[in-house]
Amino acid sequence: MVALLVLMSAWICGELGNSNFFKRFIRKFLEDYGTPLTIIFFTGFVHIGHMRDVDVATLPTSKAFFPTLDRSWLVRFWDISVGDIFLAIPFALLLTILFYFDHNVSSLIAQGTEFPLRKPAGFHWDIWLLGLTTFVAGILGIPFPNGLIPQAPFHTAALCVTRQVADEDDTNKGKAIRITDHVVEQRVSNLTQGLLTLGTMTGPLLIVLHLIPQGVMAGLFFVMGVQALQGNGITQKLMFLAQDKKFTPASDPLKRIERRTAIWAFVILELVGFGATFAITQTIAAIGFPVIILLLIPVRSFLLPKWFTREELAALDGPTASPFTMESVGGTHGMDDDDAVATGAQGASHGGEGVLRGRNSTSPESATEENDLERGESYELPSRASHRRGTTSQVD
Repeated sequence: MVALLVLMSAWICGELGNSNFFKRFIRKFLEDYGTPLTIIFFTGFVHIGHMRDVDVATLPTSKAFFPTLDRSWLVRFWDISVGDIFLAIPFALLLTILFYFDHNVSSLIAQGTEFPLRKPAGFHWDIWLLGLTTFVAGILGIPFPNGLIPQAPFHTAALCVTRQVADEDDTNKGKAIRITDHVVEQRVSNLTQGLLTLGTMTGPLLIVLHLIPQGVMAGLFFVMGVQALQGNGITQKLMFLAQDKKFTPASDPLKRIERRTAIWAFVILELVGFGATFAITQTIAAIGFPVIILLLIPVRSFLLPKWFTREELAALDGPTASPFTMESVGGTHGMDDDDAVATGAQGASHGGEGVLRGRNSTSPESATEENDLERGESYELPSRASHRRGTTSQVD
């Protein structure tokens, strides 16, 4: 029940943040701080009144700067037998596949076409650092750190400076929509997150963490799941298929596909891939799910081009990031530079399939409202015709 209340409260805050209710600073406050304040409220909620008599499971904690289990910090790897080492090699290979996939995909999504980034990507540097941190974590016997979905793109979205412009699309002509102007690219927020995580191992914060009910954390994962589903490619395609054609924006890239059956076929293939990955995680062979993900690569690269045209694949499964970013991972498979640039521009102009899609606001706020930046520096990027489809009215 607590988890569902957290989900509903955080969802309401997000919806109010994207609505035209209240003043703009109130909406921004609810959008940015609604979820953490919800967690704080329901952490205290279960400890007041009659709720104090209810037995609620809380987060387990240990002593400050001490492992959860009663052991030393260093794993006694020198006592491991040779047989156990060879037994661990297949599992290590699966973990390597998972980390290579998970970290690179989360990095690509965090640098999607909906984010107008200016600094180059660093995939090789990331993998090198990931190898070092995984080695240290293995020696200490703590969970391996790696890129996460959807937290990584949510972090980039939080650093976006957005504008409200007049939509010139025929379907929503005259309505105010919100587009991304630029991203505040820096390393301070990630460093701060790491230091705060280290700080949670101190005695006072461990006491606070122990007060948080497990149901509240479950609700937080519900919130992240719902937010991820809203920007998921499968969800977007299903919503397109369910929409009335009369009310589908002409700018939607899926509308360029002549064969509607091609969209249905692609969605079914995506659902089959998801079903196979989820099914194996429910069995004793759950650790082998990265193999299913790995098998999807040749399916996409060699089989799908035989069933779908090049234009259909460009709309259904275009590059996640811009050609500038994809160049760091060897370019875009099956597309030349001109096609990649065109696809990237289309994805950027329509919001892509990332976490910012669906952040359009229908608030009819006046163009005379104060023109200030609430995040980052006040500077303009070079002209982006694909991003600005109208006259700038304000910066959110």
